[in-house]
Amino acid sequence: MRNRWKAPLVLGPLLGVLLAGAPASAAVDNWVTVGSDRADPLTESQGLASVEVPAGQPNRYTGIGTIPVGVSSRGWNHVGDPDALSGYYIEPYQRDSGSAKMYRVQAPGGAWSEYVHALEPGEALNNSFAAISPDGRWMVTGEWGTMSRLLVFPAPGLNPATSPSTNLPYASAIRLDRPVRDVQGCDFASATRLLCSSDDPAGTLLGITKPLLQIDLAAALSGVDVAGTVTALRQLPLQSGCGGTFEVQGIDYDRRDGTLRVIVMSPSICVLFDSKTWRFVRGPQP
Repeated sequence: MRNRWKAPLVLGPLLGVLLAGAPASAAVDNWVTVGSDRADPLTESQGLASVEVPAGQPNRYTGIGTIPVGVSSRGWNHVGDPDALSGYYIEPYQRDSGSAKMYRVQAPGGAWSEYVHALEPGEALNNSFAAISPDGRWMVTGEWGTMSRLLVFPAPGLNPATSPSTNLPYASAIRLDRPVRDVQGCDFASATRLLCSSDDPAGTLLGITKPLLQIDLAAALSGVDVAGTVTALRQLPLQSGCGGTFEVQGIDYDRRDGTLRVIVMSPSICVLFDSKTWRFVRGPQP
């Protein structure tokens, strides 16, 4: 697939700084907290994905304990928030240094493949999440820090233009109207709406620390840049027996029943005991 980007990626952080003073978008938060499940710090601490195909499969989680030895021994020592669609499952990986990031893909038959992406000029090494568009053609992925775009690649494995033997190319960007900080995960709620979890500790960009974000796209992804409107809906739950700094992690929207799940790791020693995957459902519109 031809590299179709229209502006240097390095402009993203600069635009984020310039836009930081603008007022945040306003929207009604109608996500109702309905419960939580303990998140294991070794195997459920980075992200999760609901699996629609085959039917009846449990949610899949990532953490440092889920990285295969054969993968970590080659330097891919951090796994992010995964996603799944049509029997395909994608995990994002990064190294401590280098000029590439990797997506590990399991096909419906169970076989694994690795798709490596060579960094574009100005692209951060971080590889926080993978979010597959509902049509299976595109994958949204993210970095770290303050950014004014999300990156779009052809979805490895699902998009027939991709191959493990060639570079996974950059296709386009979601150009955000507001900068976002430390986005840990995103998932598609529809073809034109993403729900994202942010570990933003400051709250200076959107007025909320550790927010649940909604990003509305001007059009469904098609391989060209698209505008995205950012809304901070609410602060994610920060509840623990320990005081200190929580870490918001991955997110999943389960299209089978409309349940939204977000992982929040507890501070200090309580990370071992009461870290949680929070569950939300959409409440009635006011």
